[in-house]
Amino acid sequence: MSDPIPSNIDDALRTKPDVVVVGGGNAALCAAISAHEAGARVVVLEAASEEERGGNSHFTGGAFRFAYRGVDDLREVYPDMTQDEIDNVDYGSYSEERFLDDMFELTEYRTDPELSELLVRSSLETAKWIARQGVKLQPGLGRQAYKVDGKFKFWGGLALHIWGGGSELLKALYANAERRRIPILYDTPAIELVREGEAVTGIIARHRGARVKIEAGAVILACGSFESNPELRARYLGPGWDMAKVRGTRFNMGEGLMMALRAGARPHGNWSGCHSVAWDVNAPPFGDLTIGDQFQKHNYPFGIVINAKGERFLDEGANFHSHTYAKYGGEILKQPGMFAWQVFDAKVSHLLRGEYRIRRVTKAEANTLEELAGKLTGVDPEAFLRTAHAFNAACRTDVPFNPNILDGRSTQGLALDKSNWANPLDMAPFHAYHVTTGVTFTFGGLKVTGNAEVEDLYTGVIPGLYAAGEMVGGLFYQNYASGTGLMSGATFGRFAGAHAAGYATRSMAEAS
Repeated sequence: MSDPIPSNIDDALRTKPDVVVVGGGNAALCAAISAHEAGARVVVLEAASEEERGGNSHFTGGAFRFAYRGVDDLREVYPDMTQDEIDNVDYGSYSEERFLDDMFELTEYRTDPELSELLVRSSLETAKWIARQGVKLQPGLGRQAYKVDGKFKFWGGLALHIWGGGSELLKALYANAERRRIPILYDTPAIELVREGEAVTGIIARHRGARVKIEAGAVILACGSFESNPELRARYLGPGWDMAKVRGTRFNMGEGLMMALRAGARPHGNWSGCHSVAWDVNAPPFGDLTIGDQFQKHNYPFGIVINAKGERFLDEGANFHSHTYAKYGGEILKQPGMFAWQVFDAKVSHLLRGEYRIRRVTKAEANTLEELAGKLTGVDPEAFLRTAHAFNAACRTDVPFNPNILDGRSTQGLALDKSNWANPLDMAPFHAYHVTTGVTFTFGGLKVTGNAEVEDLYTGVIPGLYAAGEMVGGLFYQNYASGTGLMSGATFGRFAGAHAAGYATRSMAEAS
């Protein structure tokens, strides 16, 4: 299995690879690299063109959640850490137990316990592995840490982010695949699994407008969920979801999931749930590669969020945004007109992330709340003023404001109180941002073993079939902790690649 597949695409199609990987994002590339590390000859099928390659990974901000005990663990992942970064940053720790607690609490204790434990217990090793593949990480200052008394302090367990976000992640992984001479077939969507008896023995795809059959020792499906497909969103997520905007790629049409289900794979997880966030109301229908994730608006905990009726409809300060943002997008979809406005005053302007300052932002600004009320498109201005004044009057002033902790600075006496970071809107200029729902990925997927093997409907696995990334079901229900998606994709991609390579080796040995 050590001979490389020819780099010429036409030759690659005629040469039986050991492992075919379907997809072109983080999970797929980690799977391909891992399989190659294990000695397999690998071919990658990417539905997109080379210019649009990378799936949703291109649109991620790069949060990368893993358990760590302290700075020494972080330095193994980020060896270029400077002494200044050590002296001026309180990284704290993020234990495996806390990571597991987050997984269970955020999913209302529905997450698959075996898969979650595998993800968490493997997360530090995965972080070290992906750094060895050439991916650079850096401290997530300004996103998951604020400066207090001259020193940055992390609050969400996300100490390191991928340097440069999704685009740099993909550059590093594609460069790694190129060094390994792993052929990547662009504009080649997979459409059907090939089976001999119970085993998967290849894939049928469309390449240059023609159906092609690629025989292989094993197939890894890592081609995303169905968030780009409005028909499947309406079918599984429910009415109205077909009208939501898509944060990322236009190529995640759910075909990998559908072909696996047709082959008898076991569905698993929250098929009526998804990761969705507050997204600029004038963003395009799908992600824009030039903007990346900057249409998102994640600093709502420091203001209030109101709907067309001028009313608050969620607890903006229930928790850090990384624990609520993925479910609050769905709450916006339920509102009249499927939009909301996030409203802030000048006291918190310095805390807002760069996404609030891009040129393509839908924003209103005024020197008084009364003036702002008239600029909030689609909102009942009188009702908004009543909401804002009632909120101001209900804010506790005896508790100090601290953005790094759940500070308990709440409101009292409102029908819907704000639990933390409740500051009166009383300092001009006032500014507001018009948002709707942006779908990131859907939570329903396939049941996999700890080796990333796809299980069948009843008692076993489908031999030769593996899955990774968004296609793994059972991890997320209703909600999601930021940075877990990239970690899940890398972890199960790593497992899928190694075990698919091993399966292909055994199958070849048995056949001979």
